[in-house]
Amino acid sequence: QVQVVESGGGLVQSGGSLRLSCAASGSIFSINAMGWYREAPGKQRELVAVISSGGSTNYEDSVKGRFTISRDNAQNEVYLQMNSLKPEDTAVYFCNADVKFQYSGPTFRFWGQGTQVTVSS
Repeated sequence: QVQVVESGGGLVQSGGSLRLSCAASGSIFSINAMGWYREAPGKQRELVAVISSGGSTNYEDSVKGRFTISRDNAQNEVYLQMNSLKPEDTAVYFCNADVKFQYSGPTFRFWGQGTQVTVSS
């Protein structure tokens, strides 16, 4: 059993900053990629940022230069620092973790329940 729990969402004014955190726990051997997605009302869930176990990152175009993803492999945690927030960043933000339970086994993706980020204009 693996649990993925996000925290750090909230209400912020346009131009402000928030830092999201996400922790994965359970019988985890290792975690490959960890990522942040968001889902705005009436829109499909979209990738925001992803980071590999080695630290390689990839960002959705609209957040490049404003958001930074990082991770702590020892703690199985991933973070999303969000600066210069805009009203269009308002969404529920979800974290995921691609988990392996043994060295040679398959990878399974687990999702958190999401945390609300609201940016007021």
